[in-house]
Amino acid sequence: MHDTTFFTPVAVTVGAGHKRMIASLFDMHEFLTEFPPSRRRLSYGAAVKACEAARAGEISPEAARDALITFAMTAGILWPSAQPAVSVKPVARGRGGYAA
Repeated sequence: MHDTTFFTPVAVTVGAGHKRMIASLFDMHEFLTEFPPSRRRLSYGAAVKACEAARAGEISPEAARDALITFAMTAGILWPSAQPAVSVKPVARGRGGYAA
């Protein structure tokens, strides 16, 4: 079995705004094994099969990565590639230093 690092890691949400980076076939296998059975979709099985095939050298690691991305998108756990812009504006202060 091969453990190949992905050219570009895949970021997934693992709850409460926490990100997990999947950077290799081993990471992918570990993540898919730990994923709760109650949240698995049809694309989960395809991702598992792709991971196993890539670890056996039957398909490219990038094809397995694509299957992981498809699964993450359908499960709603793919970390957004663009971070939201946060704007901070000064607040007008009233008496006592608190916002009015």
